[in-house]
Order: sequence, then C-alpha cells, then structure tokens
Amino acid sequence: MSSHLNLTLAAKNLGHFLNTTHMRLVTAESCTGGWLGQCITDISGSSAWYDRGFITYSNAAKTDMLQVQAETIERFGAVSAEVARQMTQGALQNSLADYAIAITGVAGPTGGTTEKPVGTVYIAWQKRTQLAHVTLEYFIGNRQEIRQQAVYTALNLIPAELSAIKSA
Repeated sequence: MSSHLNLTLAAKNLGHFLNTTHMRLVTAESCTGGWLGQCITDISGSSAWYDRGFITYSNAAKTDMLQVQAETIERFGAVSAEVARQMTQGALQNSLADYAIAITGVAGPTGGTTEKPVGTVYIAWQKRTQLAHVTLEYFIGNRQEIRQQAVYTALNLIPAELSAIKSA
C-alpha cells in the first residue's frame, strides 16, 4: 500500500470519527509545514469537520498566532512537550474547533542536537474541555520520511486514544 494511500485512509478515519461525533478539528503545525492540513483537505467534505489550520514554523509565528509563551520556548525549546501543549491550547483559543492537533519537531537533516536528534517530534492533541495529551516520537529517515511519519501518527492519535478509552 502506498504511503499516500495510508495518509488518505488515516485522514478519512479521523474525519469519520469527527463527523459522526459532530466535532471539528484545528491543526497547528511546525515541522510538517501544513502537510497535516493538506491530507485533511484532500478529503472531500472535510469542511464539515475541519475548522482551520495554523502553520507556525517560526518561533514568532508560534507566539503571535498561538500565544505560545516566549519564555516556554526559551526554557524548553520550540521542540518540546510544553510548546506542543501550548500550540494545541492556542489553536483551540483561536478557532471554533472541539479538538486540536499540534506537531513540532526536528525533521532534519540539520537542526538536531544530542538532546533532540533529527527525528524528534512532539505531537499533541487536545479536546477543548480536557487537558492536552503529548506524545514524543523518534522517527527515522530523511526529512520527507520523518515529516510523513509525523503526519500519519498525528492523524491516528485521536481515534486510537478514544478507542483505547472505550475498550478500557
């Protein structure tokens, strides 16, 4: 199965969940540069469940558009659980959505450090009435592959999490 088909199926699955629960989604992306939003809007009818997306690649964009605190970026770095969490909160504050997904990471090939090597990606999701959930992933591959893995993981987080809750 092609990777494009995997992304399409994951986006359709997320859309089905959101549509059947009458919920809407907002995205906040850094290292994926809008790829998550593109996968979602590739689905016909996604306007019924996708409110908007923020591409906040720079630190200034994160603070201006999502109200991520500059102190948080200075203390933890733009690639951190704390920033991912604030990205979902800001996305929800600046949208009509019920759920937010945020992605921030190091896609490479440059920018990695010992503490945060290339492939380090934080993905957060949050329901408006709840606290954010953050996952830390270490993806392997080139820039394109790391970004693709991040998008695929993000598309599957909400349905997977809710399935786990229902089966518990």
